[in-house]
Amino acid sequence: MAEKADLRREAGQRTRESLLAAALELIAERGQEGLTLREITVNAGANVAAVSYHFGSLKALCDKAIELALEQYLDAQIESVRSVSPTSTLEELAAAFARPMVRAIAAGGPDLAVMRTVARVGIDPPEGWERLSGKFDQSRQDAIQVMKANLPGVKEPELIFRIRCAAGLLNWLALAPIGRELATKPVKQIERLLTPVVAGAFHGHSDEAEAAQARR
Repeated sequence: MAEKADLRREAGQRTRESLLAAALELIAERGQEGLTLREITVNAGANVAAVSYHFGSLKALCDKAIELALEQYLDAQIESVRSVSPTSTLEELAAAFARPMVRAIAAGGPDLAVMRTVARVGIDPPEGWERLSGKFDQSRQDAIQVMKANLPGVKEPELIFRIRCAAGLLNWLALAPIGRELATKPVKQIERLLTPVVAGAFHGHSDEAEAAQARR
C-alpha cells in the first residue's frame, strides 16, 4: 500500500510539473490573454480535473508558473552579479548583469521561456509580485555597489533608474525579433555584442564616465 501511495504521489508531482511547464511555455509565447485550460492540459498531457486538483483554477496555475519564472530569473541574476566585486568595472558588471539573458537566448527552450515570461509580466506585474520584492532589492543593491564605486558623483535614485533601463532593454530582447537573430550566434558573440550596450546604460553621460576613469 505504501508503495502504491508513493507511486501516486510521484505521478501527481509529474502531472503538476507538466502543467506548470505547459503554462509557462504558452505564457512566454503569447501572454495570458485568451489562454485556456484545454490548451494547457493538451500540451501537458493531462486532464482538466488535474488543474483543479493541483492548483484550484486556471488563474492560480498561471500565477504559480509566473512566480516560479520570476524567482528563477532573480536567483540567476543575483548569483551572476555577485560574481563581480565592488571594485569591478562597469563593463564587468554589465557582462554579469546580462549573462542570464545571454545564456537563455543561446539555449532557447525552457530557459528562454522563463525570460520571455518575465519580460511579459514586467509590464503588468501579477498579484503576489511583492513577495519577491526582497530578491528584486538584493539583485539591484549588488549592482549599485559596483556602480557607486565607478560613478561616485551619481546619486542612488539615478543609478536605480539606469539599472531598470538596462533590465528593460534585456527584457525587450527576449521578445523582439532581434533576440531570435542573436539566438543563432554563439554565447561569446552574443555577450560581446550585448555587454557594451548594457554598460552604456550604466555609464550614462560620457563626462561622468571619463571623470570616473580619471579617478581610478
